[in-house]
Amino acid sequence: MNPFTILPEGCISEIISFTTPADALRSSVISRGFKCAAESDVVWDKFLPSDHQHIVSRSVSPVVFDTKKDLYFRLSESPILLDEGKLQSFWLDKTNGKKCCLLSSRQLTISFSDTQLFWEYTSDADSRFPEVAFLNNVDLLDIRGKIGTRELSSRANYAAYLVFKVSEKYHGLESSNAMVRFVNQESEDEAEERATTVILAARAPRNLKGRLPEKRNDGWLEVEIGKFYNGESGDDNGAVEARLLDSRPFHAKCGLIIEGIEFRPI
Repeated sequence: MNPFTILPEGCISEIISFTTPADALRSSVISRGFKCAAESDVVWDKFLPSDHQHIVSRSVSPVVFDTKKDLYFRLSESPILLDEGKLQSFWLDKTNGKKCCLLSSRQLTISFSDTQLFWEYTSDADSRFPEVAFLNNVDLLDIRGKIGTRELSSRANYAAYLVFKVSEKYHGLESSNAMVRFVNQESEDEAEERATTVILAARAPRNLKGRLPEKRNDGWLEVEIGKFYNGESGDDNGAVEARLLDSRPFHAKCGLIIEGIEFRPI
């Protein structure tokens, strides 16, 4: 006799809650009893972030759900816009429930973005935000996205990505330095010393060496800026910053279109 068949449904739910969403879905096909246990709020509440109620309350549109399982799949299948919809988009990784976040171009720190001669904000049909940043012309390209580590899932490996496009007449985007740092643990100079090279040009010359962009399903390109490990939720890691820097003098750049910087688990 399978010992699990004599356990109360609540005990089975408690056991399943220590597994993963994928395991819960698999266990639901074992029997009717397992199905009820695996779909209970006890299980899916454990898979949701502990602050999910606060996150949902910040959504610009109502998040409709009947059960915690419904909420989990609502957040993993369709990102929600937070805080008036202009600055941040949030969703869950469907396989593990880890937090994912896309900071809009308006929430980034971009050098000279307050001067229309250099940068301007415009709309893009592919963007989930009202505005994207369009690079008219600069020599210094310096783009930073910063997020509090407690806004991400603890005990998880993350990567930061620039989400972007280039216009038909882009120029000077062949090579940029990319780095990720914990702001209160590493200086800007230390991060720059270990920076890697990324290529933002859509058609890069073959002799260039660096991380190439990849196409996304949402109409944008992405290039990895860097990886980091987000430790325990109680750790005082402060904020993590992802940065792209091209400070070559007399090297004009134009035609870069930025939706934002994305943080997601790997």
